[in-house]
Amino acid sequence: MTDRATPNLPSRDFEATFQFYRQLGFEQSWRDDGWMILKLRQISLEFFPHPQLDPATSWFSCCLRLDNVESFFNNVVNVGVPEAKTGWPRVHRPMRESWGGLVGALIDIDGTLLRLVQE
Repeated sequence: MTDRATPNLPSRDFEATFQFYRQLGFEQSWRDDGWMILKLRQISLEFFPHPQLDPATSWFSCCLRLDNVESFFNNVVNVGVPEAKTGWPRVHRPMRESWGGLVGALIDIDGTLLRLVQE
């Protein structure tokens, strides 16, 4: 088996979280009252219920290591997620970092930061 990590992220409402990520191409592979797993190719995101979460103060985050950050970013914009500096959901255009990597960001409906990192 290949080594891997699956981030555990909060969801105020599993159905709303699923609908948000579904428009980005994720499919639901597991769900019960206490856990939900969404997959897109080799990416797995696992969610736990957190109905009291305030997205404005959420500190949850993870990195998505992507083969094509620009393509993922364009898909996010095409489904209507705004490119903005405040609010959620929102997306930040990938930029070349000082260390040479291409990195963007997606803030989901629960305020979770997903860094979009070019592999």
